[in-house]
Amino acid sequence: MNRLQGKDFINIGIFTAIYFIVIFAAASIGFIPIFIPLISVIVPLVGGIPMMLFFSKIKKFGMLTICGFLLGIIMLIAGMGYWCIPTGLIFGLISDFMMKSCGYKKAKWEILIHGVFSMWVIGAFIPIVVTREEYYQSLIPGYGQEYADTLMAYMPDWILPVLLLAAFVSGLAGGVIGRKIFRKHFERAGIV
Repeated sequence: MNRLQGKDFINIGIFTAIYFIVIFAAASIGFIPIFIPLISVIVPLVGGIPMMLFFSKIKKFGMLTICGFLLGIIMLIAGMGYWCIPTGLIFGLISDFMMKSCGYKKAKWEILIHGVFSMWVIGAFIPIVVTREEYYQSLIPGYGQEYADTLMAYMPDWILPVLLLAAFVSGLAGGVIGRKIFRKHFERAGIV
C-alpha cells in the first residue's frame, strides 16, 4: 500500500522531533550575532545524522513534505516567523519527488536529497532581508541595540543566495557524515 499510514505519521513525528532538537542545539550559537550566517552551514551538517536514519524509514511519498511542514510550524512557534513553513513545504516536496524517483533506496541520491531538503533553513533568514527594517526594530527590545546592529552588519541584503547555497553544500556534507555514521553504527547495531 502506497498511502501513508499511522506508523508513517509516527515515524515522521519522531524523526522531526529528533531533527529539531539536534538542530536547535546547534543553532543556539545564534545568540552571538556574528554566528547567525553560520547557522545555514551548521544546521545541515548536524542534521545529516538524524535525517539519514529517517531516510531509511521513508518508503512513501509525502513523508519529507510533512516533515518540512512540521519544521516550519515548530519554527513559527519558536518565534522564527512563518517563512519556514513555505520553505519547508517546497524543499520537502522537491525532496519527496527525488526520493520517489530513486525508488527510496539509493544512498548517493539520499546525500543529494539531504542537500536539497536542508535548504528549508533559508526560511529563517528571509525576514532579515525581506522585512529588514521591521526585523531590525523587533530585535532591539529583546536583544539590544548592539546585537541588532552587529547582526545587520553580518547579514547584508544580498546574502540570501549565499546562505541558500551554503545550506545545500553543507547539506551534502551533512549527508555524507550522516551516511558514514549511519552505516558504521546504526546498521551494526541492527537499528534499521
